[in-house]
Amino acid sequence: MVELKILSGNKAGTSWVTRRFPVRIGRSAQSDLRLDDAGVWDQHLRLDLRRGEGFVLRAETDALATINSQTVAEPILVRNGDRIAIGAARIQFWLASPRQRGLAFREWLTWLGIGVVTLSQLVLIYFVLD
Repeated sequence: MVELKILSGNKAGTSWVTRRFPVRIGRSAQSDLRLDDAGVWDQHLRLDLRRGEGFVLRAETDALATINSQTVAEPILVRNGDRIAIGAARIQFWLASPRQRGLAFREWLTWLGIGVVTLSQLVLIYFVLD
């Protein structure tokens, strides 16, 4: 659902995908996305999904963070492509690519239906010509 691309810091060049919310970002072992960069607090950010609104980013008490070079003072909506800075780490927020359901059963059922229709037409032609 959400992909966080780490642009700079110790984990630069990696991506992290989540489908569960809230997401905690920080240095501690309890954080969902753990960053060990300078300036990152134990519990630095929290990303929530609010139905009808979107994804909301909130900096924990006294933690400093910016979105697109604007300081996060209160919970703020994040949009696709927003760049988040916490300490020495830079993260880009992306909506993850959707996963397509497996269609094997439906495809098998469709081919079975086509086979039944074809066979019934052949039987019908046999009895009409006879």
